[in-house]
Amino acid sequence: MKAVFIAAAAAASFALVPALAQSPLVNVQVNNVANNIAKNISVDVSQVPVSVKVPVAVAATVCGVAADVLGTQAASGNATCQATSTSPALDQVVLRQIKGGTQG
Repeated sequence: MKAVFIAAAAAASFALVPALAQSPLVNVQVNNVANNIAKNISVDVSQVPVSVKVPVAVAATVCGVAADVLGTQAASGNATCQATSTSPALDQVVLRQIKGGTQG
């Protein structure tokens, strides 16, 4: 019984991966929090981009905008917001972009 539960949980987690990869992204302007991000990820502030694309949940957290509002905008392809704070998730997206990785 335990093995069946573990297998079902694993299958469910694999099913979520494509959904997360395809989640709509929000263009977040980070210039107001660039100094904080630079400090958090130990880079010079000049390396922090002006904006990054992040999942709706991250944008909602750092911009202080309701996720359902951003989700609706993102679904139509024009979601943007101004970050008023940072988060570990936003910091990691910025770091990946600086290192030449993908956004989101």
